[in-house]
Amino acid sequence: MPLSSQAKALLDMVYRVGAPRFHELSVDQARHSFRKLQWAFGLPSPAVAATVEVAMTRADGSTLNARLYRPLDSPGDDELPLLIYFHGGGWCVGDLESYDVLCRELANGSGCAVLSIDYRLAPENPFPAAVEDAIFSIEWAAEQASLLGIDRGRIALGGDSAGGNLSIVGALLARERASVTIRFMFLVYPSTEIASDRPSRQLFDQGYLLDRESLEWFYGHYLPAGDEEDWRASPMRAPSLAGLPPILLVTAECDPLADDCMAFAERVRAEGGEVEHVAVDGVVHGFITLGQFFPEATYAVDRIAAELRRAVQR
Repeated sequence: MPLSSQAKALLDMVYRVGAPRFHELSVDQARHSFRKLQWAFGLPSPAVAATVEVAMTRADGSTLNARLYRPLDSPGDDELPLLIYFHGGGWCVGDLESYDVLCRELANGSGCAVLSIDYRLAPENPFPAAVEDAIFSIEWAAEQASLLGIDRGRIALGGDSAGGNLSIVGALLARERASVTIRFMFLVYPSTEIASDRPSRQLFDQGYLLDRESLEWFYGHYLPAGDEEDWRASPMRAPSLAGLPPILLVTAECDPLADDCMAFAERVRAEGGEVEHVAVDGVVHGFITLGQFFPEATYAVDRIAAELRRAVQR
């Protein structure tokens, strides 16, 4: 189907005013532009029961920051299931503030505590820094379950775009290390493969917000050493995808990554995994945090929260 009226209006506005694309900006400018987009078109911030800034200390003494949300209707002494969330932004942009509204929505809708991870960004910290932070945060949260007030037997992962990539890789590493059992995972238009020539990469490579040059800009900053074949960057290259938790996959129709997502889902199923696919018609990559502009975002978030709630019930 064609672009939704809202998607077309957004793209017309972006391209009519000649707003620079990510690859035309410095890293600092790109981060500022991304924040402005979320603030302009995101929904108002819903109340939650509590938010806590969390500092996770690494073995070398440095800290990885995160933010913990407890849902509005949760008693303070309950051990809650936990969603560990990795934000999108091509491993280069995005932060806790940009994803604050989404994490609040997910906490309230699912009944889970949500731990939003402020993983290190490229180009200052290229691959595999974000991967190291992903598995560290998963294992740290399980080890510190009593401190966080969560049930380590009911941990789920989630993320969009680059964050979806980190969710997959984190789950695969946790499986390999037998360190944490992941109950459920949701992925919103995840990056599953760096180098791809599937049709959607060409069909939506210009004029759909995430254009080819910007995609290459993100990949180039994240992988300056050209590690695109490393499965931790391209989880489609993993030797095995067996043993992943049940997955809810949300895709945007007009997204250069759409066919890569579907190929990943097909492979997971072929190797015995469970994938439920929610295809959102007429929208572009990045829609999930732009709920003021895209009514489809509210539908997708509600669906994710409902599936998450069901998956982590005792």
